[in-house]
Amino acid sequence: MIFRIAETFTVALARLTADEQKAVKTAAFDLQTDPTRPGLSLHRIDAAKDPNFWSARASRDIRLVVHRTEGALLLAYVDHHDAAYAWAARRRIEAHPKTGAIQIVEIRERVEEIAPPRQHDLFQPEAPAPAPPPLFAALDPDALFGVGVPEDWIADIRAADEDGFFALAPHLPAEAAEALLEYAATGRLAAPAPVPAEAAGYAHPDARRRFVAVDSTEALEAALAAPWERWAVFLHPSQEAVVARDFAGPARVLGSAGTGKTVVALHRAARLASAPGDGRVLLATFAPALAKALAAKLDVLAGARPGIVPRTTVTTLAVLAEEYYELAEGRRPRVARPEQVREALVKAAERLGVEASERFLVSEWTHIVDAWRLPDAEAYATVPRLGRKARLGSRQRERLWPVFAEARAILARQALVTRAEVFAVATGWLAARAEKPFAHVIVDEAQDCGPPELRFLAALAGDGENALFLAGDIGQRIFQQPFSWKGLGIDVRGRSAPLKVCYRTSRQIRSTADRLLPDAVTDVDGLADARAGTVSVFEGPAPEVALLEDEAAEISAVAAFLRGAIAEGLEPGEVGVFVRDEAQLPRARAALAAADVPALELTAVGEEAGTRASLGVMHHAKGLEFKAVAVMACDDEVLPLAARLEAVADAVELEEVYVSERHLLYVACTRARDRLIVTGVEPGSEFLADMAARG
Repeated sequence: MIFRIAETFTVALARLTADEQKAVKTAAFDLQTDPTRPGLSLHRIDAAKDPNFWSARASRDIRLVVHRTEGALLLAYVDHHDAAYAWAARRRIEAHPKTGAIQIVEIRERVEEIAPPRQHDLFQPEAPAPAPPPLFAALDPDALFGVGVPEDWIADIRAADEDGFFALAPHLPAEAAEALLEYAATGRLAAPAPVPAEAAGYAHPDARRRFVAVDSTEALEAALAAPWERWAVFLHPSQEAVVARDFAGPARVLGSAGTGKTVVALHRAARLASAPGDGRVLLATFAPALAKALAAKLDVLAGARPGIVPRTTVTTLAVLAEEYYELAEGRRPRVARPEQVREALVKAAERLGVEASERFLVSEWTHIVDAWRLPDAEAYATVPRLGRKARLGSRQRERLWPVFAEARAILARQALVTRAEVFAVATGWLAARAEKPFAHVIVDEAQDCGPPELRFLAALAGDGENALFLAGDIGQRIFQQPFSWKGLGIDVRGRSAPLKVCYRTSRQIRSTADRLLPDAVTDVDGLADARAGTVSVFEGPAPEVALLEDEAAEISAVAAFLRGAIAEGLEPGEVGVFVRDEAQLPRARAALAAADVPALELTAVGEEAGTRASLGVMHHAKGLEFKAVAVMACDDEVLPLAARLEAVADAVELEEVYVSERHLLYVACTRARDRLIVTGVEPGSEFLADMAARG
């Protein structure tokens, strides 16, 4: 018997309580192993439009909607008894007459019964705007039919304006809604790729991302494990194309927050680790918390395929570099802390009688001397100063180089090395070996790679097919100044694939967060990451952007937001609260306490918050996702952080601080799926005015 799960089932499952989910999973396992088990009470739903809809009992009030045909069972939906039956009464499962893909089609009701969602917009115009024209009037019925719109919905779609369409979209098959969303955002209706006859029905690409066949209890358990696993199971065709593609050189996938770059990276790791041969796969990132999350997700994705996890190493780049440093030097590195580097630079300048500000010395060391591992005065005299406004004449460089050489000697006498030096030693050790430890290297959050990391990756990956794959978003770069990847031997031109469908964040939250960034971000090598055309596949309330008169008022507003989220059925573990740095954490703690929401303070190690809300600084939000997020204390001199502004050495570096601080706020806001509040105390961060401005 073929046993399948629909995406509609996993979405509905995630809305149930933890106890209800346990009961549903037990019933699902019973259906897979023995659908005739009496406790399931499997029977046909008489009121359903589709005669193949059956009901299975999970508990006294929870029912699974099962689509039962000869030799196959499909888990289609789950909910409380009346809601489950109402869902089945309004739907049928059939092949689209034009595309051939299996769809869950909602029976068309009168359009006036489909109420547009209420818009909680804080910035309404004073006078009503004229009625907007229909969005899709220029598209003929055949074009709409060709992207999977059911025939009886075509007239309604062609008559809908923007608000009307967003009310209709949830009632359409997902592939049709996504194609129309892309048209609304870009003015282009993507022509469906030709599909061979053998790829009809459940084998059609549109159906494969809505329905998945599971052939074991382990695979079923993985598919039902948690909301994230829905992403792991149901790939969008644009994601699947990048996962399956072979690259002759370094390659990159990029896209806005929530478009599934990490999902693609994980699937590529699983695909390459399950290929014939014994080549090992490296899946790496920066923070230990992110590496831990990647390892857990890979375990789920691997499911019952035993060869994937043993052939895959999941770690941070820093940990891996330290291992190769130890192989090269015969000892573990003692990495200097930032304050130790600063002290060495100041001492060196004092000993040599060189007058230079501490701020400039630290900046020049961090971004030029140490980052590029300059060996001598000649290299310092000729290094390109990309992105540095202070051009420094030859005499200035001659005067400064002894300071950096002496600082390096001071650190060496203390048996200290910098992080860049660890990477340089590891890179040299790898470059001297023809045989590489990994056949395939995959890096998540690659936008935060610096010159030492990129050189390390170039030496680590080698030149084989699919040797190096990088996933990242220039708009989420928060640690590194821009530089040329091509200049370090990693040229992704012609092998850079964008993702444009956002699954994690509602349209309202994504569009508000996008106001923090330009429409397109171009890297030093001239590759543009155009954010225009990205579409979210679901709606939600508009985020709140609020400035309060004092901290007490802010705490009260955030506490009310948190109480409201919990009252609407969210669990504390589905909530995140973030601030810019540790100095603002007391305000966040106070808001959580006022809302009576238990919380765990996140660190770089990445503890599991479990049933508690997550509380932390914005840097620790990387890689996480929540149904509701509060971003607090966005005050003047907090965003951008005053201490960072005071430490800059020139105007270009000042601009880079502003850019990275915007990126940091963007990262924090886009952790939210459904609900977002961003607050500060008057006059507030200048970034909040940008978020509040209507696009």
